[in-house]
Amino acid sequence: MTTVPPRPLPRPPALDRVHDSASIRVQHRRLLLGLLWSQAEGSRAELARSTGLSRSTVSAIVSELLDTGLVHETRAGASTGGRRPIILAFRDDAAQLIGVDLGASHVSVARSDLRLRIAGQRFARHDVRDDPWGALALVERLVRELLEEVGGVNSLIGIGVAAPSPIDPRRPGRLSHSVVPRWRGIDLVEVLGAAFGRPVFVDNDANAGALAELWWGAGRSGGDLAFVKVATGVGAGLVLGGELFRGTAGIAGEIGHLTVDPQGPECLCGLRGCLVTFVGRAALIETVRKRRDAFRSSPLHVDPITLEGIVRAALDGDPLGQEIIEEAGRILGVGVASLLNVLNPGRVVLSGELVEAGELLLSPLRQTVRSRALAESIAHVDIDRSTLGPKGVVMGAATLVLQAALAEPALIPQMRRAQE
Repeated sequence: MTTVPPRPLPRPPALDRVHDSASIRVQHRRLLLGLLWSQAEGSRAELARSTGLSRSTVSAIVSELLDTGLVHETRAGASTGGRRPIILAFRDDAAQLIGVDLGASHVSVARSDLRLRIAGQRFARHDVRDDPWGALALVERLVRELLEEVGGVNSLIGIGVAAPSPIDPRRPGRLSHSVVPRWRGIDLVEVLGAAFGRPVFVDNDANAGALAELWWGAGRSGGDLAFVKVATGVGAGLVLGGELFRGTAGIAGEIGHLTVDPQGPECLCGLRGCLVTFVGRAALIETVRKRRDAFRSSPLHVDPITLEGIVRAALDGDPLGQEIIEEAGRILGVGVASLLNVLNPGRVVLSGELVEAGELLLSPLRQTVRSRALAESIAHVDIDRSTLGPKGVVMGAATLVLQAALAEPALIPQMRRAQE
């Protein structure tokens, strides 16, 4: 069978112990569909050998999959002595996924096929943190614009949302009151589900970024990984043993609330001296305001000050911008060193607006890590920027949907209609 990039995930799910024939058939269908997605193509005989299912069972389920349009016959394969086998291929364009990156100050929406090739994207600035209903109206409008390009909602499997908040797996549609208090009482799953009539999957934005790295980026080669996102806030998505680790209440990886200075400024979370109060967007902008009088020629004297402007000024050689970025790198290194000492991942992947400063940020960050993390941990870790860039989080949001659909193919419209 032919493997196509990126990472051939997921591995075919193991069959549950079920006893009635209908449940067994559902399990077999899920197994074959997941294998065809993972390997992209193969013959009926190869599918039978890979799964251990009988050829008659494979042929019957393949006939069902052909009827749905999720799989099609492409060509005749090479003969091994008998008739040439017919090669089956997964149709990546058979359905659509929507990913939503709901940032603290922006909304990014992408439409992709089942191989996460982005076919359309929309971006808008918005005060998501303080205007939830305006943000949801914007999300709905942008999603509808993208779906109109493919004739509407019929081919849509679902919507994945990356949110700027911890997500409690017991209440996946609700954002944290302590992080985004104005979202109290709003359920993302209910609101967007009612608007589009499709399932909605929500996770923290750093977790979505980590999921994207696992499937499509730095995590494809395996091993434990920490994805660190630095923009308005600071958060980490953790991949341990090949799976996202969210913690009991969904707050694993909230390194933005590691205590850097017990006597430091009060954080929105109610604690003091959190990492985010030193390297988050608001903190860096405030630092520029306090120091720019000492740098009268700095372009950062122009208001409004933005994080993007600070990074751009630093990259252009502005002394104030460089001072701010380098200091942020040293402080962020304290958080990364703590991650290494506690979890010992083999890779730390950084992303977000601040990380666009590149080595101006990463060089002092690595220096701090070397001075604060255990030598054994440093010796086996790679710390670098994400190769997925700004689209990584929205890709992770869409991957939430793909992951769910491969685990439960009945979510796919064609499969659902075939079973009705």
